[in-house]
Amino acid sequence: MGFFKGDVMMMMTMTVALNLEYLEAEFFLWSSVGKGLDTFAPYLTKQGPPPIGVQKANLPPLLADTFFQFGLQEIGHLRAIHKGLKEFAFPRPLLDVSNKIWAEFFDKALGKELKPPFDPYCNSLNYVLSAYMIPYVGLTGYVGTSPLLFGKEAKKLMAGLLAVESGQDAIIRSFLYQNRLKEVKPYGISVAEFTDKISCVRNELSHGMVDEGLVVPRALRSEELAKGNLLSADKDSLAYGRTPEQVFATVYGNGNASKPGGFYPKEEYRLKEYKKDGNGKEFEKEKAEEKEEYKKAYKKKN
Repeated sequence: MGFFKGDVMMMMTMTVALNLEYLEAEFFLWSSVGKGLDTFAPYLTKQGPPPIGVQKANLPPLLADTFFQFGLQEIGHLRAIHKGLKEFAFPRPLLDVSNKIWAEFFDKALGKELKPPFDPYCNSLNYVLSAYMIPYVGLTGYVGTSPLLFGKEAKKLMAGLLAVESGQDAIIRSFLYQNRLKEVKPYGISVAEFTDKISCVRNELSHGMVDEGLVVPRALRSEELAKGNLLSADKDSLAYGRTPEQVFATVYGNGNASKPGGFYPKEEYRLKEYKKDGNGKEFEKEKAEEKEEYKKAYKKKN
């Protein structure tokens, strides 16, 4: 029996997770070994449509192995969520991870049309910059939605998902931090600048301060003493959180949680009714204050 049965808010929270895990599983599996869920765990797709634009990335053996492991971890996550949602677990939604979608996102992040269009599959640096996009949105979504959960089993599942997503994000950020000064060719922009631009556009799409790149103004660094920003966290070094609406607004790529787009061109598998918790107004106020702090810090930088 699914342990979310009868609790609409908890089921909605897990549908957010299920949507994200489908995306991560397909992107990591296909990019690393050229095969996806239909090969490794077809029973979890529930005959949902195959993803658009998937392909094997040009990765060295170590990175291919790393992201294959990530993909296999996502299979476990999907299985665990399916067990919890039971009959409410929905089929794999239509996903689009084509070059076109990635190019559009990076154009938006950089504020201009990149020439040639950004291709996440052509080399390891481009690929890891693309991977920077995904687990972090998931982990902030899990932080933001965990207060909506009740019951030991539901909380245990969320904590387990959050721990592994955080580990994936840390590995991705570590790789990029080591290469932060490298130029992303042929654009003449460093890896650190790319992460900053990606995080800024994700903040815009989420309508709040929930994201930071690898190099940030001193006011945003750990205790204002760190030289870099290896992990993204608030002034108390706690993870930022996204609401279900913020998660969808970000992965749709348009800032609108009710308008499918981006990686989810036809997102239909989720509960449409979104209810804020009792502290909704307080949460909005807090996010607005964080956004102002962020703007001030960047003004200081410049």
